[in-house]
Amino acid sequence: MSAVTRAADTLLDRTLLGYSSIGHLLRKRWWPEDPRPDALAGKVAVVTGAKAGLGKATAIGLAKLGATVRIAVRGDGDAARAEIERAAPGGQVVVDHCDVSLISSVRDYAKNLDGEVDILVHNAGVMPSERRETAEGNELMLATHVLGPHLLTALLRPKFADGARVIWISSGGMYGQPLRADDLQYREGAYRPAAGYARTKRMQVVLAELWADELDGSGVTVHSAHPGWADTPGVATSLPTFQKVTRPILRDAEQGADTFVWLAAAEEPGRYNGMFWHDRAQRPTHYLGKTRETAAQRHELWQSCGRLTGL
Repeated sequence: MSAVTRAADTLLDRTLLGYSSIGHLLRKRWWPEDPRPDALAGKVAVVTGAKAGLGKATAIGLAKLGATVRIAVRGDGDAARAEIERAAPGGQVVVDHCDVSLISSVRDYAKNLDGEVDILVHNAGVMPSERRETAEGNELMLATHVLGPHLLTALLRPKFADGARVIWISSGGMYGQPLRADDLQYREGAYRPAAGYARTKRMQVVLAELWADELDGSGVTVHSAHPGWADTPGVATSLPTFQKVTRPILRDAEQGADTFVWLAAAEEPGRYNGMFWHDRAQRPTHYLGKTRETAAQRHELWQSCGRLTGL
């Protein structure tokens, strides 16, 4: 990337225009090349929350590159499987039942999953309008975005193939929130859905870095990424005003999922570990000094996730 291109790329980020469909279209002019059409032939990918939006778009992208895609979803996933197969003719799609928000469901799923896993995409997401807890007593966004994925990574660790990749789907909203390892369950203060969502997305980025350290030398790489502003059912439901105002420049699900598919299939990401990505490029994890966490806070997050998941 030339100095001029790098400056343009940075400007897109700083102005937030890079999060839009405009940023996606501009960056396509200089970003790394697409993976080979058969880059994932013979590989198995697990994608959580793939019934709609970014998860389904990611599953389609992986299936088009030859992967057998296992969509880990709550409830009936047959309609999603049919849509993915139509979009990726010849693709192999398997529906797995797993409620990522429940520790018991994740344990059962990991126990019964046969064979090796080459790609694990932590995509499942929620943003309730009021604070809710799962049947196991964990705040719903923490359970879905943090505890379930953390446990699933740990339990699938023995099943990761050589060169496996783990991808955490975060959000650019995490830039405005620090790591709150002291209040994982969001019990303190007034509950604000968007803030709670961003807090758990910050936790995901930190956990991706910690898992990269944990798996260093094993051949498994771990990355996190954000999609930019994508027009998905989740945004329409949880952030209707934002969607209404920004709709003309929102990305479609395929544009939002592009980097996730690229991270799973391209050669370049395999040369790095524990990075945060957007539009096929590494991005800073902090823009504000007040959001920077300490080593003690990172350690506390890891220990608390282990305790809450029974690890």
